[in-house]
Formats: sequence, structure tokens, C-alpha cells
Amino acid sequence: MLLCAAFFTLHSSLLTLSAQDKPFKGVIINKANDVFMRINLYEDDIKIPGQEILGNTYGYIKKNTDSRVWIIIGVTMDEKHNKALLEMVNDYGSEDLNAELSIQPDSTYLLRQLQGSTIKMAGNGKWIKLPKEMKFIKK
Repeated sequence: MLLCAAFFTLHSSLLTLSAQDKPFKGVIINKANDVFMRINLYEDDIKIPGQEILGNTYGYIKKNTDSRVWIIIGVTMDEKHNKALLEMVNDYGSEDLNAELSIQPDSTYLLRQLQGSTIKMAGNGKWIKLPKEMKFIKK
């Protein structure tokens, strides 16, 4: 019984450590613009709900009130500096961009659109351009 308790404690510690070692995995949100990102920048294993035909991706950014997404199709990690360069495309394939996602000292995430198209989402019957820089928090 003691051995089982020790194994469970060790196993739980490893799971916690594993999640902490992968800060670029999970859901991050930006309440100000009503958007979220579901990401796993370590492995392309995320399917987009309602668009499973697109296959596995590294993640996406989506507005809570819009079905359209911007998909992360390529990642270059720089874990030493807590950042990743992202190649993104809209779900129509008509626009693309490069962005940087970094973890800030206050544990927030900063998404900076570097070059290419501007992320646009539908809202109130029109296209809304998202800011070139947005802060996110881990959900």
C-alpha cells in the first residue's frame, strides 16, 4: 500500500512537471478582443472543431462568436527565450501571416503579428482587425 501511495505521488509530480515544462500547450485567452488560442506548439495534434477535415494542426486563434479561425501551420520554437515564431493562415487559405508568441516575465503571453496579413474576425456584421499585439492569459 505504501508503495502504491509513493508511485501515485511520484506519478502526480511528473504530470505536474510535464505541464509546467510545456508552457506552449493549452488554451490562452484575450478577454478584451473576445478571442482565444488553443495551442500545442510542440506537436501538431489539435483538430479544429467543425473543421476536422483539415487534419492536425499546432493550434488556432478564434473569436468566441465566429466560426472562422486562423490556423497555426508552422512553428519554430525558441524555448531558451520563451518564444515561438508562428506561420498562420486563415481557414479559407486566402491570407497568411507570421507572428511571434512569447511568454512575458509576468506569465502572460504576447502575440505579435510580424508580417503578412492582419488577423481579421467577424463581429457585429463586419470584419474587425485585431490589434497587432495582444496579451493573453492561460485559462
